[in-house]
Amino acid sequence: MSRFDRKTPGSSGRGALETSATSPIEKFSGPSTLRNHAKSCQSHLADGSLSHFPALRARYTFNMSCLYAATTSAGKLRDFRTAAQTCAVDIVPLPGIEAIPAPAEDGDTFLANAAVKAVYYSRFAPGELVIADDSGLEVDALGGAPGVRSARYAADAGLKDSPDANDNTDVWNNMLVLEKLAGIPPSLRTARYHCTLVAARDGHVVQVADGAVEGTILDAPRGTGGFGYDPLFYLPELDRTMAEIDLETKLRLSHRGRALATLLPLLLKVAPASP
Repeated sequence: MSRFDRKTPGSSGRGALETSATSPIEKFSGPSTLRNHAKSCQSHLADGSLSHFPALRARYTFNMSCLYAATTSAGKLRDFRTAAQTCAVDIVPLPGIEAIPAPAEDGDTFLANAAVKAVYYSRFAPGELVIADDSGLEVDALGGAPGVRSARYAADAGLKDSPDANDNTDVWNNMLVLEKLAGIPPSLRTARYHCTLVAARDGHVVQVADGAVEGTILDAPRGTGGFGYDPLFYLPELDRTMAEIDLETKLRLSHRGRALATLLPLLLKVAPASP
Protein backbone atom coordinates (compact mmCIF):
# COMPACT_ATOMS: atom_id res chain seq x y z
CA MET A 1 0.00 0.00 0.00
CA SER A 2 1.37 3.40 -0.91
CA ARG A 3 1.20 6.45 1.31
CA PHE A 4 -2.02 7.41 -0.46
CA ASP A 5 -5.16 5.30 -0.76
CA ARG A 6 -5.91 4.63 -4.40
CA LYS A 7 -9.17 6.20 -5.58
CA THR A 8 -11.11 6.11 -8.80
CA PRO A 9 -10.01 8.55 -11.53
CA GLY A 10 -11.29 12.05 -10.91
CA SER A 11 -11.54 11.57 -7.16
CA SER A 12 -9.97 14.27 -5.02
CA GLY A 13 -9.98 12.12 -1.88
CA ARG A 14 -7.10 12.73 0.48
CA GLY A 15 -6.25 9.07 1.12
CA ALA A 16 -3.81 8.04 3.83
CA LEU A 17 -1.55 11.07 3.78
CA GLU A 18 1.72 10.71 5.60
CA THR A 19 3.01 13.95 7.06
CA SER A 20 6.21 14.62 8.90
CA ALA A 21 5.75 15.56 12.54
CA THR A 22 9.40 16.54 12.77
CA SER A 23 9.59 19.04 9.94
CA PRO A 24 8.66 22.45 11.42
CA ILE A 25 9.08 25.47 9.19
CA GLU A 26 12.21 26.96 10.70
CA LYS A 27 12.07 30.02 8.50
CA PHE A 28 8.98 31.39 10.18
CA SER A 29 9.21 33.53 13.31
CA GLY A 30 6.93 36.02 14.91
CA PRO A 31 4.95 36.90 18.04
CA SER A 32 3.13 34.18 19.93
CA THR A 33 -0.22 35.50 18.65
CA LEU A 34 0.69 34.63 15.06
CA ARG A 35 -0.95 31.21 15.10
CA ASN A 36 -4.24 32.58 16.40
CA HIS A 37 -4.25 35.27 13.76
CA ALA A 38 -3.48 32.71 11.07
CA LYS A 39 -6.43 30.61 12.25
CA SER A 40 -8.70 33.63 12.08
CA CYS A 41 -7.36 34.49 8.64
CA GLN A 42 -8.03 30.98 7.41
CA SER A 43 -11.65 31.10 8.60
CA HIS A 44 -12.25 34.13 6.40
CA LEU A 45 -11.29 32.17 3.31
CA ALA A 46 -14.50 30.13 3.16
CA ASP A 47 -15.86 32.38 0.44
CA GLY A 48 -12.61 32.29 -1.54
CA SER A 49 -11.87 35.96 -0.88
CA LEU A 50 -8.28 37.15 -0.54
CA SER A 51 -9.21 40.58 0.78
CA HIS A 52 -8.48 39.70 4.42
CA PHE A 53 -4.76 39.11 3.92
CA PRO A 54 -3.53 42.74 3.85
CA ALA A 55 -4.15 42.97 7.60
CA LEU A 56 -1.90 39.96 8.09
CA ARG A 57 0.84 41.58 6.03
CA ALA A 58 0.51 44.89 7.88
CA ARG A 59 0.78 43.38 11.37
CA TYR A 60 3.59 40.87 10.90
CA THR A 61 6.80 40.41 9.01
CA PHE A 62 7.68 36.88 7.97
CA ASN A 63 11.16 35.52 7.54
CA MET A 64 9.77 33.40 4.71
CA SER A 65 9.44 35.68 1.70
CA CYS A 66 9.67 33.08 -1.06
CA LEU A 67 8.20 29.72 -1.99
CA TYR A 68 9.54 27.59 -4.80
CA ALA A 69 6.95 26.28 -7.23
CA ALA A 70 7.57 23.02 -9.06
CA THR A 71 6.27 24.36 -12.36
CA THR A 72 7.32 26.31 -15.41
CA SER A 73 3.73 27.12 -16.39
CA ALA A 74 3.26 30.87 -16.73
CA GLY A 75 -0.46 30.48 -16.00
CA LYS A 76 0.07 28.58 -12.78
CA LEU A 77 2.75 31.00 -11.60
CA ARG A 78 0.43 33.94 -12.33
CA ASP A 79 -2.37 32.37 -10.28
CA PHE A 80 -0.06 31.57 -7.36
CA ARG A 81 1.59 34.98 -7.36
CA THR A 82 -1.72 36.82 -7.39
CA ALA A 83 -2.86 34.87 -4.32
CA ALA A 84 0.48 35.21 -2.50
CA GLN A 85 1.22 38.89 -3.05
CA THR A 86 -1.13 40.03 -0.30
CA CYS A 87 1.01 38.04 2.16
CA ALA A 88 4.23 39.54 0.76
CA VAL A 89 5.33 36.07 -0.32
CA ASP A 90 6.95 35.67 -3.71
CA ILE A 91 6.38 32.54 -5.78
CA VAL A 92 9.24 31.63 -8.10
CA PRO A 93 9.99 28.55 -10.19
CA LEU A 94 12.31 26.03 -8.59
CA PRO A 95 15.81 26.98 -9.81
CA GLY A 96 16.96 24.70 -12.61
CA ILE A 97 13.64 22.88 -12.90
CA GLU A 98 13.90 22.86 -16.69
CA ALA A 99 16.91 20.54 -16.45
CA ILE A 100 15.37 18.18 -13.87
CA PRO A 101 13.69 15.05 -15.31
CA ALA A 102 9.99 15.16 -14.40
CA PRO A 103 8.54 12.39 -12.21
CA ALA A 104 5.75 10.19 -13.49
CA GLU A 105 2.27 11.56 -12.73
CA ASP A 106 0.30 8.32 -12.75
CA GLY A 107 -1.69 8.72 -9.54
CA ASP A 108 -5.45 8.27 -9.40
CA THR A 109 -6.04 11.43 -7.37
CA PHE A 110 -4.98 15.07 -7.50
CA LEU A 111 -3.38 14.57 -4.10
CA ALA A 112 -1.28 11.62 -5.20
CA ASN A 113 0.13 13.47 -8.21
CA ALA A 114 0.71 16.75 -6.37
CA ALA A 115 2.46 14.97 -3.50
CA VAL A 116 4.73 12.99 -5.82
CA LYS A 117 5.86 16.21 -7.48
CA ALA A 118 6.29 18.22 -4.28
CA VAL A 119 8.25 15.49 -2.51
CA TYR A 120 10.40 14.76 -5.56
CA TYR A 121 11.30 18.35 -6.40
CA SER A 122 11.85 19.36 -2.76
CA ARG A 123 14.92 17.12 -2.74
CA PHE A 124 16.52 19.49 -5.26
CA ALA A 125 16.21 22.46 -2.85
CA PRO A 126 17.46 21.27 0.57
CA GLY A 127 15.86 23.07 3.48
CA GLU A 128 13.41 25.00 1.30
CA LEU A 129 9.66 24.72 0.94
CA VAL A 130 8.54 23.57 -2.50
CA ILE A 131 4.92 23.59 -3.65
CA ALA A 132 3.37 21.51 -6.42
CA ASP A 133 -0.19 21.13 -7.59
CA ASP A 134 -2.40 18.88 -9.63
CA SER A 135 -5.68 20.18 -10.90
CA GLY A 136 -8.43 19.62 -13.40
CA LEU A 137 -12.13 19.54 -14.18
CA GLU A 138 -14.51 17.31 -12.24
CA VAL A 139 -17.96 16.72 -13.78
CA ASP A 140 -20.40 15.13 -11.37
CA ALA A 141 -22.48 13.39 -14.04
CA LEU A 142 -19.29 11.73 -15.30
CA GLY A 143 -18.29 10.40 -11.90
CA GLY A 144 -15.67 13.10 -11.41
CA ALA A 145 -14.09 12.70 -14.85
CA PRO A 146 -12.06 13.95 -16.56
CA GLY A 147 -10.36 14.64 -13.20
CA VAL A 148 -6.66 13.82 -13.13
CA ARG A 149 -6.86 13.05 -16.87
CA SER A 150 -8.23 16.49 -17.77
CA ALA A 151 -5.34 17.44 -20.04
CA ARG A 152 -5.28 14.02 -21.72
CA TYR A 153 -9.00 13.18 -21.69
CA ALA A 154 -9.49 12.98 -25.45
CA ALA A 155 -6.07 11.45 -26.07
CA ASP A 156 -6.98 8.60 -23.70
CA ALA A 157 -9.96 7.93 -25.96
CA GLY A 158 -7.77 7.93 -29.06
CA LEU A 159 -8.71 11.44 -30.23
CA LYS A 160 -5.56 13.32 -31.16
CA ASP A 161 -4.11 15.46 -33.92
CA SER A 162 -1.93 14.19 -36.71
CA PRO A 163 1.77 15.06 -36.26
CA ASP A 164 1.62 17.87 -38.82
CA ALA A 165 -1.57 19.49 -37.48
CA ASN A 166 -1.99 22.39 -35.10
CA ASP A 167 -2.54 21.54 -31.44
CA ASN A 168 -6.29 21.07 -31.01
CA THR A 169 -6.12 19.30 -27.66
CA ASP A 170 -8.59 21.68 -26.01
CA VAL A 171 -11.06 21.28 -28.87
CA TRP A 172 -10.93 17.49 -28.69
CA ASN A 173 -11.27 17.50 -24.89
CA ASN A 174 -14.29 19.79 -25.01
CA MET A 175 -15.93 17.75 -27.76
CA LEU A 176 -15.57 14.55 -25.75
CA VAL A 177 -17.09 16.11 -22.63
CA LEU A 178 -20.05 17.37 -24.66
CA GLU A 179 -20.50 13.97 -26.27
CA LYS A 180 -20.55 12.20 -22.91
CA LEU A 181 -23.00 14.74 -21.45
CA ALA A 182 -25.43 14.54 -24.38
CA GLY A 183 -28.97 14.29 -23.06
CA ILE A 184 -28.00 15.24 -19.49
CA PRO A 185 -30.25 18.11 -18.25
CA PRO A 186 -28.64 21.37 -17.08
CA SER A 187 -29.48 20.69 -13.43
CA LEU A 188 -27.29 17.59 -13.49
CA ARG A 189 -24.32 19.12 -15.31
CA THR A 190 -22.65 20.48 -12.18
CA ALA A 191 -18.87 20.62 -12.19
CA ARG A 192 -15.87 22.26 -10.60
CA TYR A 193 -12.30 23.19 -11.29
CA HIS A 194 -10.37 21.53 -8.46
CA CYS A 195 -6.78 22.04 -7.32
CA THR A 196 -4.82 20.15 -4.68
CA LEU A 197 -1.65 21.90 -3.57
CA VAL A 198 1.11 20.21 -1.55
CA ALA A 199 4.03 21.84 0.25
CA ALA A 200 7.07 19.66 0.92
CA ARG A 201 10.55 20.04 2.34
CA ASP A 202 13.49 17.68 2.07
CA GLY A 203 11.36 14.88 0.67
CA HIS A 204 8.56 15.11 3.26
CA VAL A 205 5.02 16.47 2.92
CA VAL A 206 4.48 19.46 5.20
CA GLN A 207 0.94 20.61 4.36
CA VAL A 208 -1.88 20.03 1.89
CA ALA A 209 -4.63 22.42 0.76
CA ASP A 210 -7.44 22.35 -1.77
CA GLY A 211 -9.20 25.01 -3.80
CA ALA A 212 -12.19 24.84 -6.12
CA VAL A 213 -14.57 26.96 -8.15
CA GLU A 214 -18.06 25.60 -8.78
CA GLY A 215 -20.02 25.84 -12.01
CA THR A 216 -21.93 23.89 -14.64
CA ILE A 217 -21.12 22.57 -18.10
CA LEU A 218 -22.98 24.18 -21.01
CA ASP A 219 -24.13 22.28 -24.09
CA ALA A 220 -22.04 24.49 -26.39
CA PRO A 221 -18.90 26.61 -25.93
CA ARG A 222 -19.13 30.35 -25.24
CA GLY A 223 -16.36 32.94 -25.23
CA THR A 224 -12.91 33.18 -26.76
CA GLY A 225 -10.75 33.79 -23.68
CA GLY A 226 -9.09 31.31 -21.41
CA PHE A 227 -8.07 27.79 -22.34
CA GLY A 228 -8.90 24.18 -21.58
CA TYR A 229 -12.55 23.71 -20.65
CA ASP A 230 -13.16 27.42 -19.99
CA PRO A 231 -15.62 27.92 -22.91
CA LEU A 232 -17.90 25.22 -21.43
CA PHE A 233 -17.51 26.11 -17.75
CA TYR A 234 -20.42 28.36 -16.81
CA LEU A 235 -20.49 30.48 -13.64
CA PRO A 236 -24.18 31.00 -12.73
CA GLU A 237 -23.51 33.88 -10.32
CA LEU A 238 -21.82 35.85 -13.11
CA ASP A 239 -23.89 34.58 -16.04
CA ARG A 240 -20.61 34.06 -17.86
CA THR A 241 -18.32 31.22 -18.80
CA MET A 242 -14.70 31.19 -17.72
CA ALA A 243 -13.88 32.14 -21.32
CA GLU A 244 -16.05 35.28 -21.09
CA ILE A 245 -14.73 36.90 -17.91
CA ASP A 246 -11.84 39.34 -17.62
CA LEU A 247 -8.45 38.32 -16.32
CA GLU A 248 -8.86 40.10 -12.97
CA THR A 249 -12.08 38.23 -12.23
CA LYS A 250 -10.58 34.94 -13.34
CA LEU A 251 -7.60 35.42 -11.03
CA ARG A 252 -9.95 36.18 -8.14
CA LEU A 253 -11.84 32.94 -8.79
CA SER A 254 -8.76 30.83 -9.51
CA HIS A 255 -8.92 27.36 -7.95
CA ARG A 256 -5.13 27.39 -7.73
CA GLY A 257 -5.18 30.80 -6.07
CA ARG A 258 -7.76 29.60 -3.57
CA ALA A 259 -5.67 26.54 -2.78
CA LEU A 260 -2.61 28.70 -2.11
CA ALA A 261 -4.63 31.18 -0.05
CA THR A 262 -5.68 28.24 2.13
CA LEU A 263 -2.18 26.75 2.25
CA LEU A 264 -0.39 29.83 3.57
CA PRO A 265 -2.31 30.00 6.89
CA LEU A 266 -1.84 26.24 7.30
CA LEU A 267 1.90 26.73 7.01
CA LEU A 268 1.72 29.47 9.63
CA LYS A 269 -0.15 27.14 12.01
CA VAL A 270 2.77 24.73 12.13
CA ALA A 271 5.35 27.48 12.53
CA PRO A 272 7.01 27.64 15.96
CA ALA A 273 5.82 30.61 18.02
CA SER A 274 8.36 33.00 19.49
CA PRO A 275 8.69 33.14 23.29
